[in-house]
Amino acid sequence: MARLRLSQKRIIGAAQLEEAGVTRGRLRWELSKGRWQMVLPAVYAMFDGPLQERQRLIAALLYGGPEAQLTGAAALGVHGLRSVPKDRFIRVLVPAGRRVRSSGFVRIHRTTRPDPFARPNGVLRLTSPARSVVEAARLCDDRRRVRAMVAESVQTGLCRPDELVRELGHAARAGTAALRASVREVVDGVRSVAEGEARVLLRRSRILPEMLWNPALSTPAGSPLPTPDGWFADVDLALEIDSRGYHLSPEDWERTMRHHARLAAAGAVVLHFSPRQVRDDPRGFVETVERAYLARLGEGYRSRIHAS
Repeated sequence: MARLRLSQKRIIGAAQLEEAGVTRGRLRWELSKGRWQMVLPAVYAMFDGPLQERQRLIAALLYGGPEAQLTGAAALGVHGLRSVPKDRFIRVLVPAGRRVRSSGFVRIHRTTRPDPFARPNGVLRLTSPARSVVEAARLCDDRRRVRAMVAESVQTGLCRPDELVRELGHAARAGTAALRASVREVVDGVRSVAEGEARVLLRRSRILPEMLWNPALSTPAGSPLPTPDGWFADVDLALEIDSRGYHLSPEDWERTMRHHARLAAAGAVVLHFSPRQVRDDPRGFVETVERAYLARLGEGYRSRIHAS
């Protein structure tokens, strides 16, 4: 009991109480005195008052059973993702044959494919970041929030594009249109919401070719160059969407400027935009890029920088 109280933050299941020798009479007495409370069917808190988030997650897993896995927004929060869709329920995957119903703050999702890549986090069992992203996106109708979640999950290294593609291959198509579009973007190199919005706008242009996103660049001698957000390889034209969130310190800003100076020294033209400019003036954004591209063509410029 002492071990369970500590590791499970004083949340305990009925089966665990029985194994520990706690009788039903003792349980009824603790509940009647208000010292304990039932938070879900057959799941108890050995205290009164509200539960903290970690305690709610532990309770949800105990309710789901020994093979249950936390998934969706709740799992992503534990994984450390910030761009998580809001969900007032904790989502729990259970094997298809498990007889347990949604209750209280827990929503049960039966599956014939429990996540083989699930990860432990203390006493918690979490679906992998990629599976968690897919499950969360299926319940979110905000396309921009889905794009932010997918972009951050890849940009931070929490999951790889191929892992998202793998999970999408197993998911039903219903409710995944925004997710599938966002995964296509990260496969193509897009790593932020602003980049995704810029990509959609630029692909509508009748002038511009397909832009490379976050490509690896090098000089003719093979020396590596900084990676811009976007790149038109035929005219060495770089696009940078400078989010203030990534330039909060003078050191960050100076590092960005050094990177851009190196690109310019190699012959590239670097265009700078803020996410707000892309969002609030989409036509002006596209026209500016088109003019810069046509100007490079008009100069007869030939690419000197290798991109991959």
